[in-house]
Amino acid sequence: MRNTGLTTLLSLTLALGVLPAATATAKAAENTLTIYTYDSFTAEWGPGPIVEKAFEAQCSCQVDFVSVADGVALLNRIKLEGANTKADLVLGLDTNLTTEARATNLFVPHGISAESVAVPGGWNDDTFLPYDYGYFAVVYDTEKLQTPPTSLKDLVEGDPSQKIVIQDPRTSTPGLGLLLWIKSVYGDDAGNAWAKLKNRVLTVTPGWSEAYGLFTKNEAPMVLSYTTSPAYHIIADKTERYQAASFSEGHYLQVEVAGMTKKGAENPLAKQFLQFMLTPSFQDAVPETQWMLPAAKTSEPLDEAFDRMVKPTKSLTIPSDEIAEKRKTWIDEWLQVMSR
Repeated sequence: MRNTGLTTLLSLTLALGVLPAATATAKAAENTLTIYTYDSFTAEWGPGPIVEKAFEAQCSCQVDFVSVADGVALLNRIKLEGANTKADLVLGLDTNLTTEARATNLFVPHGISAESVAVPGGWNDDTFLPYDYGYFAVVYDTEKLQTPPTSLKDLVEGDPSQKIVIQDPRTSTPGLGLLLWIKSVYGDDAGNAWAKLKNRVLTVTPGWSEAYGLFTKNEAPMVLSYTTSPAYHIIADKTERYQAASFSEGHYLQVEVAGMTKKGAENPLAKQFLQFMLTPSFQDAVPETQWMLPAAKTSEPLDEAFDRMVKPTKSLTIPSDEIAEKRKTWIDEWLQVMSR
């Protein structure tokens, strides 16, 4: 009997001690927003730290960023996790991937007015909301390359000794962007274009950060990046050494988006963050940390350096539905050429 009484007393004591802790843990989980994104967004120099601080001050909650190398890797992770994903929001896909992302049945309509959104072509997607946009470009080192390419044809058929660093279309949205850029210009002859360009490719990196890092370390005179990338060097480094080449065929457009998962639909913080994303508190961080163009209004005009960036004469895009249907085939074509 004494042993039984002791056991009962011990159980009661443990329950009194453990239950409050369990309750506190549950409350903490309820007050946490989990956002999947990519590495350059959460880097100390990226918009993540600024956005996190601003939103946490507004919501009195905790933002938990989980990052992968790049945007396509983000979609791959979501597909792998399926219904078991811990993500409330996924931030870092782009319009080239939205059809494929929607087909996972993991995302739900956001229910937010997009009237404040200002991106090329307008916006009417009820599942994904944009937070920035930009145009892919070849950024070059003026100290190493006196005559940059003036077209995609120049890049493809140019001097193979003048190398470029590009990203992998299987893991990177810029890498996929170049794949689509070449496809939009060359069409069925894209395979031959890649066969010529291959001789100029120094290396293929998993994501943008690795590629741009190699470029700024003087490993190659060119890198696949954005028309707005030189603004960083003008504003932060006080140099005009790095410039974007203007291509006569036009530049491929990227609009980056965020979407709410089914799990996030049960967390009020998810929709609150999407609304916050379209306000100056978020958008102000985009130009000089993300080095892209804001998708909605900022509280102040952009630095004049952005006015000096390349303005594409033509905006190139391929419908997301077509990309979803043919992306694997186009990547297989790329792999076949690049692995020879």
